This record gives sequence, C-alpha cells and structure tokens, in this order.
Amino acid sequence: MQTETLKITVLGSGTSTGIPVIGCRCAVCLSDHPCNHRTRCSALLSYGKYNILIDTSTDLRQQALREDIRHIDAVFYTHSHADHLHGIDDLRGFNLRSKKPIPLYGSEQTLAIIRNSFSYIFDKSEPVSYIPRLELHPTNKSVDLFGLKMIPIPMQHGRMQVFGYRCGPFAYLTDCNAIPPSSLNLLAGLDLLILDGLRFTPHRTHFNIPQAVEMAQKIGAKQTLLTHLSHEVDHPVHDRELPNGINLAHDGQKFSFYVDSKKMK
Repeated sequence: MQTETLKITVLGSGTSTGIPVIGCRCAVCLSDHPCNHRTRCSALLSYGKYNILIDTSTDLRQQALREDIRHIDAVFYTHSHADHLHGIDDLRGFNLRSKKPIPLYGSEQTLAIIRNSFSYIFDKSEPVSYIPRLELHPTNKSVDLFGLKMIPIPMQHGRMQVFGYRCGPFAYLTDCNAIPPSSLNLLAGLDLLILDGLRFTPHRTHFNIPQAVEMAQKIGAKQTLLTHLSHEVDHPVHDRELPNGINLAHDGQKFSFYVDSKKMK
C-alpha cells in the first residue's frame, strides 16, 4: 500500500472579530495565553508538494507569514462572509512566486458573490495592475485535485447554505448551526473533525459549544476541535472541561495522517 502524508494546519480559530476584540477589556481579550489570541478562521491542507487553503480569512497575510507558507495551489471557499473571504487580495503574493493563476472552488452562489464583490480582479475591461490572478470554478460536487478528493458538505448557517469540506480522514465544518442527515452520511469514519463552536450562549447562525459537543458526539470522529471561537471562550479554562476526544482549536495547531493514496482519489 502506497501511503502519503496529509498535513492539516489550523491557520485561524477565531470568530469574525478576531481575539482580542478591538476595544474590549474582558479577561480573555486581555489574556496573555497564546491560545486566547485568535486570528480569523481558516485551514491549510498540505499533501505532497501541494497546499490547499480553505477560505482566505481577513488575517491571511499574518497567517501565511507565521506559518511560512510559500505557495498556494488552490482555495476552497465555505461561504462569502467577510471574515472568510476578505484576505483574497493577499493571494497575489503567491501569484508573484508561482507565475500561475490560483483556482478557486466553491458553490455557484459563493463564487458569484466573490466575482461581484471583487470585480477589479475579474473584470478584464479594467486596467491590469498588481492584482491577484484567480480562476473561478463553481461546483457542488467532489473535486479531484493533486491526488486528493475534496468533498463539499452542505450545511446551514442560519438561512444560508454553506459548504464544509471532507478530505480523506479529515473534515472542516465551520460556520454552521445545522447539518442535514444527507451530509452526516458523508462524515463517517473521521480521524479529525474541526467543527463550529462559537460560544456557550445561544446564537442564531452558529452552533454554541453545548450544541457542537452534541453534534461532535453524533458524528463520532476520533478527535474533534471546536473553532470559530469568541471571547466568551477562555482556552485554558474551558478546554479541560470538554468531554474526552473534544478540544478547543488554537491557531497554529498541526496534525498529520498517513493515508492510502489510492483511497484519496
């Protein structure tokens, strides 16, 4: 059996404000614990010589410098909210190194919003300047890329349909408050699940932490990390209170899995 290493990096684990929140004087925002310093949500998948980014968070530049990311070969978008999208312009730095356009994948709705919101990138009638070189690939089906299969997982984020993604033994499900049965069927046998768990109090478009724990136990991954964390969540205090196999994510976390390359296609 030929095996390859799939590496996962949590680039950002924070909610849309980032933590600390601007102007906030709460205990978490004033904390000097490194796990309470959270950039906006994003993840990196590395497989062989390829890097796949999930979302271009507002803090992409900071994350790329911190993790010494030197190339991005594709981006998969979960949805079009600003904290998951507005780092898109920083992709141009990777274009400069590779001299190639970067393919973007996501739902038709998400990519249509990206095209309209960042028309300077895609409107060929505008003067060409120092802009990202990007290619839009709308899809609602699995994508085979670089020897990997990226499977979109439809979910609800309030009234909005968004995508999570599964790749081999790993799934990334941020920004959701409901996962339909048809999507749960795509999540069996995971080694690592990264799941939305905003805060302890209820929210109308995100799982709170009790709901996320219940969903994680239903999915049954070997290990679950809760992400998109707000400043209600004090990592060193609340992480140890979670059930076995469930933890809070933090920026810079890394995981590696040996996978059968034939099964990844």
